[in-house]
Amino acid sequence: MLAAPAIAQEGTPAPRAPLFGSDRIAVALYAQGQPVAGEEWLLALHFTPSAPEWHGYWSNPGDAGEGMRLALDLPPDWEVGEARYPVPQRLVLSGLMNHIYEGPYTILVPVVPGPSAAGFAGPVTGTVDYLACSDICVPQHADLAARAGGDFARWRAAIAPPLDAAGRFAIEGKTLRIAIPLPASMALPDPHVFVANQRLVAHAAPQTFRRVGDVLVAEIPLDDFGTGKADALEGILAFGDGIGVRFAAELGPVPSGGEPVAGPRDAPSPALWTLILGALAGGLLLNIMPCVFPILSLKAIALARAGESEAKARAEGLAYTAGVVLACLGLGALLLALRAGGEQIGWAFQLQEPGVVVALLVLAAAITANFAGLFDLPAVSVRLGGERMGAFATGLLAAFVATPCTGPFMAAALGAALLLPVPQALLLFACLGLGLALPFLLLGFVPPLRRMLPRPGAWMERFRRIMAIPMALTALALLWLTVQLGGRPFGLIALVLVAGVVLGLFVTGRLQRAGKLAWPAFGLVAAPFLAFALIGLPSVYEAPSARARESILAAQPFSREALADARASGQPVFLYFTADWCVTCKVNEAAAIERETTRAAFEQAGVTVLVGDWTARDEAITAFLTEQGAAGVPLYLWYAPNAAKPEQLPQVLTPDLLAARASGDR
Repeated sequence: MLAAPAIAQEGTPAPRAPLFGSDRIAVALYAQGQPVAGEEWLLALHFTPSAPEWHGYWSNPGDAGEGMRLALDLPPDWEVGEARYPVPQRLVLSGLMNHIYEGPYTILVPVVPGPSAAGFAGPVTGTVDYLACSDICVPQHADLAARAGGDFARWRAAIAPPLDAAGRFAIEGKTLRIAIPLPASMALPDPHVFVANQRLVAHAAPQTFRRVGDVLVAEIPLDDFGTGKADALEGILAFGDGIGVRFAAELGPVPSGGEPVAGPRDAPSPALWTLILGALAGGLLLNIMPCVFPILSLKAIALARAGESEAKARAEGLAYTAGVVLACLGLGALLLALRAGGEQIGWAFQLQEPGVVVALLVLAAAITANFAGLFDLPAVSVRLGGERMGAFATGLLAAFVATPCTGPFMAAALGAALLLPVPQALLLFACLGLGLALPFLLLGFVPPLRRMLPRPGAWMERFRRIMAIPMALTALALLWLTVQLGGRPFGLIALVLVAGVVLGLFVTGRLQRAGKLAWPAFGLVAAPFLAFALIGLPSVYEAPSARARESILAAQPFSREALADARASGQPVFLYFTADWCVTCKVNEAAAIERETTRAAFEQAGVTVLVGDWTARDEAITAFLTEQGAAGVPLYLWYAPNAAKPEQLPQVLTPDLLAARASGDR
């Protein structure tokens, strides 16, 4: 310390050499011709590694690295555009992905000179800082002075060209979805999206690609520690072999579904024939699922009448099958069309719409009154004026009401149908309907099966009266669902509408039996009720709000944040999705979930329970279901402590299944 003043008096030290050089990757600045005011003038930064192991970086270097920082000394009236890069390469080390360039590469910088270009003598100077990496990373720095020459034709050809149409993107949960306009005929041997936005996506995560016509839809997981939002998006879509295009995207709807192009290597798509068998088996088993129990009355009457004659049995079997298959195709086509338009909906979307539920309530109440003998009109009876039309209408209604819940084998088939091309998806929906109608189709064409049925007789009328009971229960369930979707005043007005329609049908039936003009009377009686409902229903409708369902398991409402927090605790997590219109869900809840044995086992194992209520449309739940390959509810997921992926439990739960699963994780 005493010697320090003497050292300071020795004089100013000699200037030191720059801390960083450009010895690992050399850089040279080139200018294309002479600058002209108002016209684009290209500068080129040509990088040349000193050895093959050194590489540079794209503007977004990925999980590590650093992009280029360029400073040019230009007149103030000159404008410097965004640098244009070649298609980068992927380098993955220890689970981290970098966006790099191996070998020589060139970055073009567009400049628009101002009026001072006429007197500009040049050359352009500046500095550039960048990074060179191999086993180690070394910062590089170079002072620049533009020179003439350079192979601009080759360098320009290596730059990713821009698309002439803007794309769209949406952030849904933990996934970035991008719709990139791209001709369907363009080959994609190894697609990958390099996102220019910093700290947005998980670069090393698998990317999934699907085609929806002339649009390529890319799905990329978000960075868990990133910003999670963006106002605009830019990037490069690489096709493979250094070929790609530059794109820009704005916020907007991104279509769902489409034909898979590429995705995670560990999740191959099932073969189409296995999906077809799954749809057939799922539709067949739907006949014995709790979802279908309330409408078995319609099928039971058709079953009793199927033994009248062979010709009638075959005709009714075909008509019923046509009704079921047509309903499934119609629902499937509408579902695919809405999802392609950006709607986040899933299977059973029809029972998430209050208007549809009110219409079903009116229909179920009318059928109940018809079965009970309150009236008997050809236009509303189960026969609908003829055996074939009656069977066809029964099939339509059976499929429309019975398909909301997904049963065994249906989940994989319907989940895949949302991702397959439209013709294959519709084939799966048709096979689902064929499976649902198969028992009645076999009765129509297999005489030994028909001979097992009781002979038609007076008992059929008594049986029809008895079948009014399950139809009445169906009507009550739909009334309850109406209240759940729109509130109590909404349900009360819907009940007034039901009363008006049933009263109008009763009066019409009485007049028709007396041989008088009947249908104008129906209009006179029902019209005031219909007008009151059309005005009153929208005015009192109250959308259901997110709420915790009453549960002895202390279940919390589902959200991605709640799921992430629960999994971070290191304890098991049970996540299930349900809906008030799903009878299978209700049966499972009564038989396996809301049980004291389940509660005790969960408390002992420290299980966190989350529940997603899909009674009304919920885009976050729909997106999550789609990610799990599920088209509808019920869905039961078990997250073991520290497990990478959840275990999907059966859709029909046995009473002790959850308790046993919790005991296994203790």
